[in-house]
Amino acid sequence: VPAALLGSALLRRPAALGAAATRCGPARDSHGPARQGHGGSKAASLHWTGERAVSVLLLGLLPAAYLCPGPAVDYSLAAALTLHGHWGLGQVITDYVHGDVPIKVANMGLYILSGLTFAGLCHFNYHDVGICKAVAMLWSL
Repeated sequence: VPAALLGSALLRRPAALGAAATRCGPARDSHGPARQGHGGSKAASLHWTGERAVSVLLLGLLPAAYLCPGPAVDYSLAAALTLHGHWGLGQVITDYVHGDVPIKVANMGLYILSGLTFAGLCHFNYHDVGICKAVAMLWSL
């Protein structure tokens, strides 16, 4: 719709919205420093693409775990599940944790949890039956 038809009064931002936008300030991603302008949009796009790639990889690993279980699939599942969980919990932190110190503490806890998860799954794969065999044993009950 051409701007001439709408009139200049309809194109202006209401005063209440302008004041609220000034008070709130720019949104910030808790997993990195505050970004200026649009510099982080490429990194955010690559991160989003990586999340989708891991999700599709997990969809492919599930039938592979059933059809050809083995160490390669076990360790791939350990890495993909840990990364998928890490990114998911990172979004929970971004949405619900506020303030610089709580964000740093929550992120440190997330990295510790993700590291322990991956180490535990790798230990389970190496010293026990592995993820694929364990799931098969659960389904056979």
